[in-house]
Amino acid sequence: MKWAWAQSKPRKNLPNGERRAGHLELGAAPGQQEESGWKQSRYLANPPLRLPELLGIPHLTPGHRRSYNKQWFPHLAVPGSHLVWYLAQREHRVGEGQVERSRRSGPAGTHAHRSAQSPRAPASSSAASDSGASLAAMAAAAGLRALGAKGSGWLQRGPWAPLTTGFCSRGPAGIGRPEPGPRPTIARQRDGIRNIILSDPKRRNALSLAMLKSLQSDILHEAESQDLKVIIISAEGPVFSSGHDLKELTDEQGPDYHAEVFQTCSEVMMLIQNHPVPIIAMVNGLATAAGCQLVASCDIAVASDKSSFATPGVNIGLFCSTPAVALGRAVPRKVALEMLFTGEPISAQEALLHGLLSRVVPEEQLEEETMRIARKVASQSRPVLSLGKAAFYRQLAQDLRTAYHLTSQTMVDNLGLPDGQEGIKAFLQKRKPIWSH
Repeated sequence: MKWAWAQSKPRKNLPNGERRAGHLELGAAPGQQEESGWKQSRYLANPPLRLPELLGIPHLTPGHRRSYNKQWFPHLAVPGSHLVWYLAQREHRVGEGQVERSRRSGPAGTHAHRSAQSPRAPASSSAASDSGASLAAMAAAAGLRALGAKGSGWLQRGPWAPLTTGFCSRGPAGIGRPEPGPRPTIARQRDGIRNIILSDPKRRNALSLAMLKSLQSDILHEAESQDLKVIIISAEGPVFSSGHDLKELTDEQGPDYHAEVFQTCSEVMMLIQNHPVPIIAMVNGLATAAGCQLVASCDIAVASDKSSFATPGVNIGLFCSTPAVALGRAVPRKVALEMLFTGEPISAQEALLHGLLSRVVPEEQLEEETMRIARKVASQSRPVLSLGKAAFYRQLAQDLRTAYHLTSQTMVDNLGLPDGQEGIKAFLQKRKPIWSH
């Protein structure tokens, strides 16, 4: 894999084909095979992008790039928005019974690409216009048209692009390939509900680098499958998660390893928000530091009345700065700062009162209540939930006027989905809707 730098115009007085530095264009080096597992990386907040392949359109020639940046994808300047845009338009096509094809087939097989040395066909203005219209329709299906953002900054490799090896990361092991040894998580799926279990109770389910990569891999596994409707994250033992493994944070590991740990953790937390299906935390026990961050990052959190939550890093001289990101967005500022400054735990009832949890139940009812919520979520239309989840998180960062403008357009685009019309017809006809999945 190589990074090629390109811009829409060749610089004057330079040899033909030589271009000044500009935005990133990712492609395989001549004679090299594409890395396997690349699809999974697109669910990260700032993945190493393969945009033409993601959208099922031809590689863009230099002549296309200006229209591509300024006309076709103006709404995608918001980091992470390309994920929900792609998924919504894909599910819109599948919902209409169209065949889903994400890669071109060729003589070398399904995943073959045009050789880097092969000449490109000259672009025609009519083809660019047709592609632009088609892509604009796709954007409308995802409800992103209302953003009105401009620029190509979203294409650049972001600070949280994966750099580690192993689960869902770039490196010798390849994207999405597990490291050797037993995995610290267990994943089971039934009736559209995937239960991911943190399974390292002897180490208090610490979010070690191996645990984080395994969790990331389980969340990303077949994320596009219509059979996946909701994810539950739970844990074995009396501790949901004690946060980072402190043995990985000593001087012996060095700053590069430390950066990898915190970057991978941040990728996982952002992945939860950017994932197309709702993710539920089922907590039965103590959740501290990054474990508390994991609970705060989930869309829904159900806990037993014996659970407690804390950010105690300050007690060992390591302020919980990254957990503060999720915690500060889940509870009021003064509550978050008291937890961060004192390190003292709060009970499940206090966490419910402050908004960290959705529901608190007796320990013996925890699994039953969590599954009840998960089954209800799984019974809804997946394309509608994906569109709605994306719009919810996008509007939170906007001012009031922009938020209403964005969500109003999302409502219009929701009506354009097959399931949007099916639900209304079913209500008027006094029957249960039949969703496209």
